[in-house]
Amino acid sequence: MTLQRVLLIEDNREIAEMLFDFFECSGLELDYADNGELGLKLALENTFDLILLDLMLPRIDGITLCRRLRESGDNTPILMLTAMDSQKDEIQGLNVGADDYLTKPFDLEILQARMQALMRRHSGTVAASDLQYADINLSQKTGKAYRQGKLLVLTPTTFTILKMLISAAPNLVTKDEIAFKIWGEEKPNNDVLRSHIYQLRSQLDKPFETQILKTRPKIGFYLESDE
Repeated sequence: MTLQRVLLIEDNREIAEMLFDFFECSGLELDYADNGELGLKLALENTFDLILLDLMLPRIDGITLCRRLRESGDNTPILMLTAMDSQKDEIQGLNVGADDYLTKPFDLEILQARMQALMRRHSGTVAASDLQYADINLSQKTGKAYRQGKLLVLTPTTFTILKMLISAAPNLVTKDEIAFKIWGEEKPNNDVLRSHIYQLRSQLDKPFETQILKTRPKIGFYLESDE
């Protein structure tokens, strides 16, 4: 069995030690950075199955770090850890490319379940076939998607949503179907899914003349092409 490798970027040593103790016998290999500058360096120079990223970090904050990783083309799943109560900060993290978040203090077993779900979803993108709808091409083997030949910068979560939409196109995929696929029974509030749809639309529609991602209010989403 391949050891799963996780990068923990967290400046609170007590939390870091607690996580190291908890995951010591769980088949995870943890690398550690106590500041954003070192965390970004490790993330860019190594391959990880998941990144646990604190929002408040010295040198480079979690939001900036996440944005830089996504801009570099890194699509490693990112789970943000935040002590902030403001939902605005959590949504901002999702908007710059994080896949999920947990607010401190968190239950370690819930954290583990969220991490495993993200890693399963990311590894599940590696398959043999490509998917296509209209001018969108999605490669399950490489985990990349294109529209009109232009690479779309997607997180593992937005890639999964796009894969569901292409597979169902032109039929509708409900919000509940998407939420269950991504989070299982632990689905968060509607703002989280809304943020992922916003991220997907900013890549899939905003740079192009025609809008292909459609919304059926309160029900779900679908792809529709004029071709």
